[in-house]
Amino acid sequence: MYPKAIDILLVDDNPDDVELALYALRRNQLANHIQIAHDGVEALDFLFCRGDYSERDCELKPKMILLDLNMPKVNGLEVLKAIRENPRTAGIPVVILTTSKEDRDLVESYRLGVNSYIVKPVDFEQFSEVVRQLGYYWLLLNEHPRVKQAI
Repeated sequence: MYPKAIDILLVDDNPDDVELALYALRRNQLANHIQIAHDGVEALDFLFCRGDYSERDCELKPKMILLDLNMPKVNGLEVLKAIRENPRTAGIPVVILTTSKEDRDLVESYRLGVNSYIVKPVDFEQFSEVVRQLGYYWLLLNEHPRVKQAI
């Protein structure tokens, strides 16, 4: 059973980064419902209601996707491309949150339609502050199109 609404889809294969992001979001009371995908395949299955997520209501989209680039199976750029190519998911804000400082990753992310590209700080407090600011902006300040309301 899935919550009626998902605030954030967090896509990251690093358990430490997942825990830090969850801690920062919950500490600042920014997101009630966070779905975690541990690789690109799981993220796409969740978004497109396939596999283990085939029973999920696909009309209920996350308000924001935090997406790592360097993941097994399907990398973040491939996930971003699939999100932007599908009219149902194309409007979901996607923020790349990665360790990659490579210009080619940055350029390709924006070419594919990312909303923001953030390099993960190494320091815990800085990482926590970055996640807090992302959540604050994308979940509280940014206006979202109305989505189907669950009954």
